[in-house]
Amino acid sequence: MTTEQPAATSSYQAPNLTLIGEGHVRRYLETNGEVGHIWNGVTCLLLWTTGRRSGQRRVTPLIYCRDDQSDNLVIIASYGGAPNHPAWYLNLTADPQVEVQVAADRFPATARTAVGEERTRLWELMARQWPNYNEYTRRTTREIPVVVLEPNRG
Repeated sequence: MTTEQPAATSSYQAPNLTLIGEGHVRRYLETNGEVGHIWNGVTCLLLWTTGRRSGQRRVTPLIYCRDDQSDNLVIIASYGGAPNHPAWYLNLTADPQVEVQVAADRFPATARTAVGEERTRLWELMARQWPNYNEYTRRTTREIPVVVLEPNRG
């Protein structure tokens, strides 16, 4: 006699993709974040990096949260669990001076990759906001980077 095993469950929730990519950036900029700052129930920022090969500025909308222990912002270089890091992450590892826009507030920042206990703490903070990050780890063998954005405010 065989017993049936329960089907494996996934915590992945498909997001609403009606506002993504260049359209997301355009609407965010046009409205100072009134459209686009909240996306699928989470907060998004715009991140400008400098292309490591082209030298051109690139902008990417990303889910973020505020570190509850500092004024820093946290983003995840998940790329949906793809095997490679996203281009924006490779760009900021080559040049960590970035620009960030949160709603209507635009400012320079320095990016760094969190490690050790800080990475673990910030991963948990972000995964509470966007549980799909935990699913993305099952899709890849790479360690998904957790990025800290430290505002450069005079």
